[in-house]
Amino acid sequence: MRRPSRQSVLRALFIVAATLVVLALALAYPIAVRREDWLDVTWQNGWLLLGLLVVPFVFHRGTYGQDPRTPRLRVGTVSPLLTGPRGLRAWLRDLPGIVRAVAIGMLVLAMARPVSTVQPHSTNESGIDIVLVLDLSGSMRAVFDAPPDLGHAAPRGHRPTRLDTAKLVIRDFISKRKTDRIGVVVFGRAAYVLSPPTLDYHLLDQLVAGMQLDVIDGSGTAIGDAVGVAVARMRRSDAISKAIVLLTDGDSNAGSIAPDYAAHLAKAVGAKVFTIQIGDGADVDVQNGYDLFGQPQYVRAHFPVNPELLRKLAADTGGEAYVATDGRALSASMHDVLDRLEKTRFEAVAATYEDLFPLVLLPGVLLVGLDALLRALVLRRFP
Repeated sequence: MRRPSRQSVLRALFIVAATLVVLALALAYPIAVRREDWLDVTWQNGWLLLGLLVVPFVFHRGTYGQDPRTPRLRVGTVSPLLTGPRGLRAWLRDLPGIVRAVAIGMLVLAMARPVSTVQPHSTNESGIDIVLVLDLSGSMRAVFDAPPDLGHAAPRGHRPTRLDTAKLVIRDFISKRKTDRIGVVVFGRAAYVLSPPTLDYHLLDQLVAGMQLDVIDGSGTAIGDAVGVAVARMRRSDAISKAIVLLTDGDSNAGSIAPDYAAHLAKAVGAKVFTIQIGDGADVDVQNGYDLFGQPQYVRAHFPVNPELLRKLAADTGGEAYVATDGRALSASMHDVLDRLEKTRFEAVAATYEDLFPLVLLPGVLLVGLDALLRALVLRRFP
């Protein structure tokens, strides 16, 4: 069996050493920047990791695989060339192939889009636990002017409804919060949790923006059930200040929990109920289809309200009752609620989601450039 020559052994050792050095240099930056985050990384395009199967092929083709492709010249005697090749560049001839293989590996990792999904940090923040309770009964179709400062976000093509304006005010309210955990409950004939109290304001904004009438049964107004569901989402809260903000335009006429008992439940968990009555009970315009020219038609309608019930619900829990006859008053009522609540300290544990692909993309791009420079300037081949 033919023993490998000393030159072959040295070449193999160089290839191994150079591969480890180039790989270490490529990984040094992403590891130095994020360190332990790579232990819990997830891959958004994990199937692209199959591209790493190409790396061994590129590696072989750029090192030993290039030998059969080396041009050869017939000469009368080869004895003067037996000791060749010589010089530093001859020993570095495998370096471009190594650099290219590592570069492709880094680019494949970047395309697979690594994301740091667990980067928890605990901070003591000042805030309140709030559950917004929004009426989605049929009476919320009534026309209701939007606040002037939010008019640009109002729907086009028809006059804003009570629900349209309430959504604008709630989204504005959420956007101005920093450390308050906010949840949302919607109700009609029954009550449903749209979101438990959370610090994920982006998700809350999307959920509120997508709320529509008729997604739940709006033939009734279950105020007691709605407050009871909100209380259930707060029973494990460790915040000293807990607030339930009830936005409704009707009287309680459905549900299995009486509003008085719902107030008792709120007091038991230390939550104050702030009620905001939308409208004053006067006749209002309600859209009733479209005319022949596609313009909305409106009719006058009357929806009964029960301000005494809302005032009692707020008074029994230490909250406050408001009446909003337009969007400006509705917005002012929402923000006045916060002014009446003392701040408390709680531990907010947030998980951040951060794309890490730029950290591996940068070394990959730099290695591609280094490969091109080596082949063009330092290790050019002839022919």
